[in-house]
Amino acid sequence: MEFDVVVVGAGAVGGSIAYELSTRGLNVCRVGETDRTNAASRAAGAMNGCFGEVTSGLLASDFGRLKLDMDRQAQHLWSSWAERLAISSGDSSSLFTAIGTHVLLNTAGMDEVDSVNFDTIERTLREYGEPFEIVDPRKMEWLKPNHLVRPLRGLYIPNEHSVNSHLLLEKLDAAFVSEGGTLKNENAQRVLVEGEVVTGIELCSGEVLWARKVVIAAGVQSLDLLSDIDELVKKIPPLFSGYGVSILVKMPEGVELPSSVIRTPNRAFACGLHCVPRGDGVLYLGATNIISERPKQQALISDVQFLLDCAVDQLNLDLHSAEIISIQVGNRPIPADGFPLIGECGIEGLWLATGTYRDGLHQSPLLARYIANCLTDIDTPDLDLSPFKPVRAPLSGFARENTVRETVQQMFATGYEYRWDIKPYWFPLLDEGLSRNYEQLINDLHSSFTPPPELVAFSYLYESILKRLAQYYKEWS
Repeated sequence: MEFDVVVVGAGAVGGSIAYELSTRGLNVCRVGETDRTNAASRAAGAMNGCFGEVTSGLLASDFGRLKLDMDRQAQHLWSSWAERLAISSGDSSSLFTAIGTHVLLNTAGMDEVDSVNFDTIERTLREYGEPFEIVDPRKMEWLKPNHLVRPLRGLYIPNEHSVNSHLLLEKLDAAFVSEGGTLKNENAQRVLVEGEVVTGIELCSGEVLWARKVVIAAGVQSLDLLSDIDELVKKIPPLFSGYGVSILVKMPEGVELPSSVIRTPNRAFACGLHCVPRGDGVLYLGATNIISERPKQQALISDVQFLLDCAVDQLNLDLHSAEIISIQVGNRPIPADGFPLIGECGIEGLWLATGTYRDGLHQSPLLARYIANCLTDIDTPDLDLSPFKPVRAPLSGFARENTVRETVQQMFATGYEYRWDIKPYWFPLLDEGLSRNYEQLINDLHSSFTPPPELVAFSYLYESILKRLAQYYKEWS
């Protein structure tokens, strides 16, 4: 079987790229199991978060500001994207499940993380002239938190909604097929290359699909498909799994759903606690983010318990009586330097679109347009993603001297959200101990390359992560 393009990946990014290419008259095959078990897209809260995702760390580098620019451009595409999918799929049901986003600063976190990021969100909204309102959380009828962790301040961002991720994936499937695309409900095993040119892919069944161009958008497993070209892979930031748990619950009888997304600022390497209405009494609760040595298949009891405790405590005590519909597990693709892998990658016709961390679903219409333009030789003057080319030396998001401090603060923030009870004289000891260990790890790893804080924290726990970072750094030393 021969195609113009084979797109590997059935998540929001892969599905969007395949659909966009098919609408441009190309013969496209999309590869990937449509049950999407443990994929990031299926477990996502699918918030159209842009300014609500801003942190002080994101704005600390030009690369972080480029990611913010990508989020802003994607935000403006969602309305027309939803209309196109409705027409192509024949399904006119609305993708959107919430009206706006409330960001709350509560007392469950830490001043150096939560308060700083809340202030950063407000300051960035003003800087970019984005509409928002200051709100009094006490006047939000749906909120019913434990008084010990009550919200003190709030913002309402009217242009940041949410999408039903399950419906989005279904529409992408139907829309792609209706536009003439070929859907292979099977995973890929490896990319095929002759000389320095891509020729196609081999499926797990052994079947070969020939193509002039191949786009890999398979999330955290993307680089596994390039095992036959190891010399190339060594120069690409390795991908790690950001394992996360989300939960769908049915609200108790008589308890209405909130009309908006409700969330806290990003904290402890995650996207903050958040709830997203899904309709028919169903509420999405999310989400955790833990760097894992390999993608996880099932949720840990400890993570489910933590998420439920936080939701009941910080959002609404009535959630104690809600019914659990499903527990979802997703694995976010996190590159070694924290920035996405977008572009052609050293082999003619071979493209990567992955490493989007928490932004993939929100950015999917934008990435679809960008990759499709690149593959059809159309210029995208308003978006230069060349800094994120896959074959690259490590990018730096934090100044090296600030990485240790940020890592320690984020780890402390986790403790506060767990409501730890530590006597005052322990704090300087813990601070000094963690700082010394993280600083030693960074210095031993490389003289100048520095991983992002979340990888510093988890490299200390997992030798395998440390080894993969060291191998990548060696290639660029």
